[in-house]
Amino acid sequence: MTVRFSAVHQVAEPEGMPAAEHFAFVTGELPAPTAGTALVENLYLSVDPYMRECMNGVWALDSPLEGRSIGRVIASEDPRLAVGDLVFHRQGWRTHALVTGEEARVLPRHDGVPPSAYLSILGGTGLSAYVALTRIARLEPGDSLYISAAAGGVGTAAGQLARILGAGRLIGSAGSAAKVRHLVEDLGFDAAFDYHDGPVTELLAKAAPDGVDVCLENVGGEHLEAAIDAVRSHGRIVWCGAVSTYNDPGRPPAAPRNLYDVVGKSIRLEGFLVRNYPHLQEEMEERLVPHIRSGALVPDETVADGFGRVVEAFLGMLRGENTGKMIVRLADA
Repeated sequence: MTVRFSAVHQVAEPEGMPAAEHFAFVTGELPAPTAGTALVENLYLSVDPYMRECMNGVWALDSPLEGRSIGRVIASEDPRLAVGDLVFHRQGWRTHALVTGEEARVLPRHDGVPPSAYLSILGGTGLSAYVALTRIARLEPGDSLYISAAAGGVGTAAGQLARILGAGRLIGSAGSAAKVRHLVEDLGFDAAFDYHDGPVTELLAKAAPDGVDVCLENVGGEHLEAAIDAVRSHGRIVWCGAVSTYNDPGRPPAAPRNLYDVVGKSIRLEGFLVRNYPHLQEEMEERLVPHIRSGALVPDETVADGFGRVVEAFLGMLRGENTGKMIVRLADA
């Protein structure tokens, strides 16, 4: 038994914003699984900001690409992976994959929890938010919180999680008026602003005239400078990402002009990589699944249908066309 599959390869390294011509769709055949492997038909694929960094010097050209994926086992010679199991693995950007029990995690099934949630609120973006707020910021009930890029995958997860954790005033920045409305009207933010409307420091000061206790920083550059300005003495800044730099890594923005205020205000600024916290996945699921089932926590997703749209979805995500987590759906679970 062989299976015909489609995949996407990167064929050239971009300078600046990637384009469709940096990718190619290819086809091939996968053999039947041998001892210790299973054949998976991918159902959902994740496209994420970190992938832009991988395009310059991390991903090999003309080779399979890496990415978080959810699929269904359709043939197996591994006793840990049964036919019909839904599994999480990292052989993305393709329709089918051969995986081992070490490479794939069988996903639990909960009524009221869609499988795609394991790429969003229960996936890497959700875990990033969970680590940021519970381990790095150690958010306390009543703490005020500012989130940059708040309408993205990490931001929408963090905003909803902050409410569950008892946060006080919740403020977010986003890239359009529609996203600002989404944050306030749909996700319960107390205030939000479009960062295109003026200097971020001034916009944040207007939204939070008394400052904030915690900042979750996902952008870098001017946004980090604004966070340092807004956070109160002995406050915390959690640095999760720097999307403002991903398309031009050779020319990063200048350091925040107010960087020494980290000392002057006794601020704790700490960065982290979510890949160092896989041991918290089960804990996060135990805490969040009941809130998803009750409707208090909603997987906020933008879904592109069809494998042929995976490159389009990736580029759209980099342009900020998504709200919440960008996911490519190949088939329903």
